[in-house]
Amino acid sequence: MASLAFFFVLISSTFLSSQANNLHLQQLRTQDESFTSILVSQNGLDFVKDLLVNEAISSIIPLQLPATIERSARIPFLGNVHMVISNVTIYKIDVLASYVKLGNSGIAIVASGTTCNLTMKWHYSYSSWLVPIEISDGGRASVEVEGMEVGLTLGLENHEGTLKLSLLESGCYVKEITIKLDGGASWLYQGMINAFEEQIGSAVESAITNKLKDGILKLDSFLQSLPKEIPVDDNASLNVSFVENPQLSSSSIEFDINGLFTDGKKVQPVSNHYRQASQPSVFCIDQSKMLGISLDEAVFNSASALYYDAEFMEWIVDKVPDQALLNTAGWRFIIPQLYKKYPNDDMNLNISLSSSPVIRISEHNIGATVYADVIIDVVEGSQVIPVACISLVIRGTGSVKIMGNNLGGSVKLDDLAMSLKWSKIGNLRMYLIQPVMWTLVQTVGIPYANSYLGKGFPLPIIHGFTLQNAEIIFSSSKVTVCSNVSYSESDNLNQVPIHIKCNQTKEMASNTHQYQKVWPINLF
Repeated sequence: MASLAFFFVLISSTFLSSQANNLHLQQLRTQDESFTSILVSQNGLDFVKDLLVNEAISSIIPLQLPATIERSARIPFLGNVHMVISNVTIYKIDVLASYVKLGNSGIAIVASGTTCNLTMKWHYSYSSWLVPIEISDGGRASVEVEGMEVGLTLGLENHEGTLKLSLLESGCYVKEITIKLDGGASWLYQGMINAFEEQIGSAVESAITNKLKDGILKLDSFLQSLPKEIPVDDNASLNVSFVENPQLSSSSIEFDINGLFTDGKKVQPVSNHYRQASQPSVFCIDQSKMLGISLDEAVFNSASALYYDAEFMEWIVDKVPDQALLNTAGWRFIIPQLYKKYPNDDMNLNISLSSSPVIRISEHNIGATVYADVIIDVVEGSQVIPVACISLVIRGTGSVKIMGNNLGGSVKLDDLAMSLKWSKIGNLRMYLIQPVMWTLVQTVGIPYANSYLGKGFPLPIIHGFTLQNAEIIFSSSKVTVCSNVSYSESDNLNQVPIHIKCNQTKEMASNTHQYQKVWPINLF
């Protein structure tokens, strides 16, 4: 049997569940609406760019150039000289500077002042009429490429709810090559080997460009394979379909997702009352923050609507800390006729919501209004007798905070209004009943709810990243989380997993379920 406190957990969960979505009202929800926006600022782009550059270098090296370079020349007195360079391997890359720039044409990433170190084997052979036998020599060489520039321009667009990444332009330019031979009579052949500079430079440019193309193809495949819905529990999924194309400005990129909950069986309606005129935008007071996540109040309202439809907001209370309140003897001075008709009988409170809770977000806080009916039942042996029904209007406010990668907080009771809906035991003096109901809510429901809210709800953060110095901003109908991020070196971005964990309380199902989805990708 559920306790009264669970009623308030459900109420308060609508404050904080960033994964809650789906409004229970009249018009069909269209899939091209966005209720959650994610903005990555220039500082965030630079942070991610530096990580990707470092991880790309780690995954590229060592890189062996596929071709063996050969060259023949006729030299006076020596005859035909055949020169071969093989096993050309890039073993070190240093990037002096890099930048990412956004524009109408796409996302440009450029690494300049890059140095590249290679090793290779060299070999030559020749024969002439002066020397009837073939003469050959060989050894190893070290090569340093300086002033290399690597750049690519990426296109990013929405493709049926997923992100499609395309390579618009790419290139690698080698400015200068220095070759130093080791082994054999290397000093004698240095000049001849220098003739390979242009071919080595072209091979390096081609190898790095092809490696970048392969990496972009894998990244595109990864993005397209991401699910459009993420399971939250047995009854709900989070609609993470992208809406429209990413919005690029000169200093940020914004992604809009649907963000609402769906039960996976039918399209949930969204009221015009909550339907927004434009997609949500992200605004952070401190524009140096790397990341901003904006949640429209429709996200929170959709949670309450979905679980209301799933009939999770109906339960019977038969245990409270002051158990005397669930016996007619405890009500003999509050409802005398109840005690007179059913002396010393046990009682139940049958609670159900008459509609889904309504969440409002203002510039100062989050407010909730809950409409509930409480039926007072008398238990006589195996018989349950409903005797009266009281309608409640509960109003509360919530505060939120960031704890690690979780969104947590607390809720408090602001107001409780009551009215008699029907009674089989005559008229009830509501002013006597109201203090009892207030006490039950304040001393049982609120502390229990806050014990859950204090733990917080997990935000969908890429594994290895942690929010840092986060702040929460309330605005009209929106709550925005603005934060920097840090990255743990213990996690390798070569394998980028996204962990999304969602928990379900015992009261919401017969068992506690935890879902964890991981999608890895090799970027290069």
